[in-house]
Amino acid sequence: MAFILIIASLVLFLWIVSLCKVLLLPRIPFAKHFTNNNGRAFRKRNVLLVIAHPDDESMFFTPTINFLTSKGHNVQILCLSIGDADGKGNIRKQELFQACVALKVPMQQVKIVNHPDLQDGFGKVWNHSLLAKIIEEEITSRCIDMIITFDSYGVSGHCNHRDVHYGVCKLLHDILQRDIEVWELCLVNEHSRRSGIAMAQHSSQWVWFRKLFVTLSSYTYMNTLRKVK
Repeated sequence: MAFILIIASLVLFLWIVSLCKVLLLPRIPFAKHFTNNNGRAFRKRNVLLVIAHPDDESMFFTPTINFLTSKGHNVQILCLSIGDADGKGNIRKQELFQACVALKVPMQQVKIVNHPDLQDGFGKVWNHSLLAKIIEEEITSRCIDMIITFDSYGVSGHCNHRDVHYGVCKLLHDILQRDIEVWELCLVNEHSRRSGIAMAQHSSQWVWFRKLFVTLSSYTYMNTLRKVK
């Protein structure tokens, strides 16, 4: 009984810390950049969210997706693997489409890559040049003017996440001939319940520790984005 009380107290403490992190951070006046384009007529942006696995969009980027879609911007999602580390790749593909329905991203704006050299798993090294090439093709075909992806740590430290980050960096530094905007923002999720709803569509991954993560994680409530240089 004492052990259960200790665990419950720890969970409550972590939740309070996460919530305080969201509520106490200063609000950055970013909205004008996406609503009125600095006083000029509103310009709809074509935004590409680049992720590594089905469920990354729900677990880490829901606040960003919610904000951009609510402002009328065109959100595209490029998922660079089917997440087949446990042999559930085909299931996880369908779960991603279901999650995107909950996130109000049309199915035709979601692309999932299943390349033999981009397979899900710890210790799987993804070639940054290959990633850059695939992302460049998506940018060209969909007229993308903004990319959003993982930080250099990969948010959770997953090696596939980090490789995606460095693939985007390689694209920006070595290949891309035009400016792609990436903003450093504090995005507070006005519909945090949507994170849980979207993540629940990934039923193959919706185990107890991920439910705990989604409940306690600051990524459920906000995203902080910074410009990749």
